[in-house]
Amino acid sequence: MWDVVVDKDKCTGCEECVNACPASVLELVDGKSDPVEMDECLGCETCVEVCPEGCITVTEV
Repeated sequence: MWDVVVDKDKCTGCEECVNACPASVLELVDGKSDPVEMDECLGCETCVEVCPEGCITVTEV
């Protein structure tokens, strides 16, 4: 299982992570990226790689 955390203070709502995630883990909620389907996370860290603000972390739990 993977834990996806978005630093809401850094997130600009660009949706890069939302569009790149192959498992549809992230959605834009109130203008910020939010991990809404964390159970579906593959741990691929694509969201981390595409985030221009560096505000996403993915860790194995």
